[in-house]
Amino acid sequence: MRIIISLAAVLLLASSAWGQSAGCADPDFDAKVNRILSHSVETISVDELHDHKTDYLILDIREIEEYQVSHIPGAIYFGYDHPVYELLDDIPTDQPILVYCSIGYRSEKMGEKLQKRGYTVVKNLYGSIFEWANQGYELHNPQGHSTQQVHTYNKRWSKWMTNAAYEKTW
Repeated sequence: MRIIISLAAVLLLASSAWGQSAGCADPDFDAKVNRILSHSVETISVDELHDHKTDYLILDIREIEEYQVSHIPGAIYFGYDHPVYELLDDIPTDQPILVYCSIGYRSEKMGEKLQKRGYTVVKNLYGSIFEWANQGYELHNPQGHSTQQVHTYNKRWSKWMTNAAYEKTW
């Protein structure tokens, strides 16, 4: 009987750990992101991306004005309103692609479009650039230099960028 109970406990712990998804450090921001996303594209955490950046083609789905303020190092501007699909012409459909925007909504929608175009390994950065900056990870300007500025889309959304080390702009 003890073996069965022990086995059940191990299985319960393993299944709860396996079911964990990406999240944001701030519980209010996490709840906001979770409500906004439909979870149609698999998400990964900023910590996971930070540890595995070279595994992905990183596409910044924000608009050019946002990208030019700052972006995740190694990210390529792709856009949302007028995406630059030509960037993917020579990219194999099984290439791991990571998409991000301000908090994850636009990147999720673009991730859906990429999946419809046949890309099979598309992931959305949960909390996107806001959570990346909130965790204190490095951002780059267009010249590839480190910057402490973040385009926060507009004043209303800027409240979710909470790391005081970063300057908000919109």
